[in-house]
Amino acid sequence: MTSAVLSQRVIPRSRTSSVLLVIGAAALTALAAQWKINLPFTPVPITGQTFAVLLTGAALGAALGAAGQGVYVAAGALGLPVYSGGASGWDTASAAGTSGYLIGFIVAAGLVGHLAERRQDRTFPTMFTAFIAGSFIIYAFGVAGLMILLDMTLSEAVLAGVVPFILGDIIKATAAGLLLPAAWKMVGEYPRP
Repeated sequence: MTSAVLSQRVIPRSRTSSVLLVIGAAALTALAAQWKINLPFTPVPITGQTFAVLLTGAALGAALGAAGQGVYVAAGALGLPVYSGGASGWDTASAAGTSGYLIGFIVAAGLVGHLAERRQDRTFPTMFTAFIAGSFIIYAFGVAGLMILLDMTLSEAVLAGVVPFILGDIIKATAAGLLLPAAWKMVGEYPRP
């Protein structure tokens, strides 16, 4: 049984509101990408992107969440300076080895949105688990990208593209596990026992 996601509970859906929500998701991800910490041992920086990706997926649902990330990826590929640190261009992302992560953003937002549509955003354990699943999707695409684009072995790609980010993603999943159920309570819907 599907259910409305948080954005539907707060903003009535129309074509206009859906377009604005998609653009807002892309803009939030672009802003989060500008918060960047380079690590000397990996080509993949720490950014706020994954939190924005998964949060917008949960808030907007599968279709609009994935669309928001699709707009973000397309905007950067077409030359807008929205990627990490103001980078743009698909060639730039590919050369840096991060284009796999970008594709993963679209899939992960869709997955987390799908789970939110099935009320997985209402309690801490289910929202935490949804964010971990979304992070796993991003890691899988990111590792594949590193292997293909930078000719890394699987173990090199995991060490460079997953291990440095696990703790941060657990923190993000914890924050989402607390934030989304609290937001639902604020709009008057409490989890079922």
